[in-house]
Amino acid sequence: MTATDNRAQPAPEARANDYDSFAEAYSTDNETSLLNAYYERPAMLSLAGDVAGRRILDAGCGSGPLSAALRDRGARVTGLDSSAGMLELARRRLGADADLHVADLGEPLPFADGAFDDVVASLVLHYLEDWGPTLAELRRVLRPGGRLIASIHHPFMDYATRDPRPDYHATTPYTQDWTHLSEQPVRMSFWRRPLHAMTDAFTAAGFRLTVISEPRPDPAARELYPDDFQDLSTKICFMLFVLEVPPAPGSPA
Repeated sequence: MTATDNRAQPAPEARANDYDSFAEAYSTDNETSLLNAYYERPAMLSLAGDVAGRRILDAGCGSGPLSAALRDRGARVTGLDSSAGMLELARRRLGADADLHVADLGEPLPFADGAFDDVVASLVLHYLEDWGPTLAELRRVLRPGGRLIASIHHPFMDYATRDPRPDYHATTPYTQDWTHLSEQPVRMSFWRRPLHAMTDAFTAAGFRLTVISEPRPDPAARELYPDDFQDLSTKICFMLFVLEVPPAPGSPA
């Protein structure tokens, strides 16, 4: 071995969006954080409404907090995620008989046509550059009249916080280093796009847009996070959509 060979080599750069490597820390933070537990998740549940008896696919379910909340409300929930580590935590939460699948939303889904009444996609679409194949699959697995309920990073938030600011009308990648989960920063990679590109993608996939929501945090967080609550109450962070599959021809609209 030469002296050159014996030199210490730099550590390889951490893989972006490697949820397996920080699953426990992310799940713990997600349980009680202002953004997840008192802002995005309550907004998703409010839009879902009465889900008793409905078959729901939690697309990008992570460790299962939204799945658990939907199941507590009487839904029959199937979860999928690309992270085996997150699904292991979801199984601990939901039980050994939970219907959970390791699957990539960029690939064909392992479900029959019309298998679900609803799909919930909680903070997942902004990981994807091309929404077309994913939305086509989500529409395929929904029955006529079914709903896709999705939350994403608000497009203006992603635009306004970039320095330098990107072309608003372009679909552009960006990265963040999350520093609150571990001693080492966690590299995350996302795609931002303008609102019109989102709505165009929804309609191209055959969905009918019924709700656009810019929620405010749950008032229950006021005493828990007094400073951050006030700040979040006057700003934008996430945007939510409810999209419907048109009913079958001849059925009531």
